[in-house]
Amino acid sequence: MRVIITRPEQDAPDWVRHLSERGHDVLALPLIAIAPAPVSQPLRLAWQHLSGYHALMFVSGNAATQFGAAQESGSLADWAQRAPQTRAWATGPGTRRALLRSGVAATLIDAPDAGQFDSEALWSLVGDSVRPGQRVLIVRGSDAQVAQDASPGGVGRDWLARRLRDAGAEVDFVVAYVRSAPQGPALRLALAQAAAQDGSIWLFSSSEAISNLLRLLPQQDWSAARALATHPRIAQVARDAGFGVVWESRPSLKDVVASIESQT
Repeated sequence: MRVIITRPEQDAPDWVRHLSERGHDVLALPLIAIAPAPVSQPLRLAWQHLSGYHALMFVSGNAATQFGAAQESGSLADWAQRAPQTRAWATGPGTRRALLRSGVAATLIDAPDAGQFDSEALWSLVGDSVRPGQRVLIVRGSDAQVAQDASPGGVGRDWLARRLRDAGAEVDFVVAYVRSAPQGPALRLALAQAAAQDGSIWLFSSSEAISNLLRLLPQQDWSAARALATHPRIAQVARDAGFGVVWESRPSLKDVVASIESQT
């Protein structure tokens, strides 16, 4: 069974290795390119004033990695010394692992550890700790063509920002990385066209990956294609794009593998 891994290039190797070890034919076809954001004054100030925040919420592992890389030390290893009361929020295990690799102590990280991994699950974990007047910083990415001070966008982070403001907190945003559609060579596009018809399973963990795929292949018919999505919102985008078969899985690697193998 061929599985198409659409995650960014730096995120794909573990998925490729694990699925390959399970006997699957795996193709990495990154549909989102990730680059560091230009080191901006807001990015530097966020770290300098870390202790002024109740929490920093990282929208992805790339947000955590790039936020750490933008600091003078290249990591977040002195977080506990700078701001021992400031929490690091993550929506899932991948972001938590990125925070740990960047030097944040496990005792400072709040992240759902089972089941659903999104802003709603995070809020159920941390919402009771939020008090009026507290400040929360959301560390995010931005589309390459969008200015860094533009609207933050994103269903999950917008939802979380509303919950925080409803609780009386102040919400700031800072851009740590830039997303864009990769410019795939013709061979890769040919493989993508073949995978739209040959029974391959497209693994989507981002709605943006689907949007980029449609831009890269605007005339492609997806009615014979199969997609596995790691969130209901992503699954709906795949259905709207015309994928003939779409099913959902929880986003952990273990659950994704089990879901794929249930279809073989």
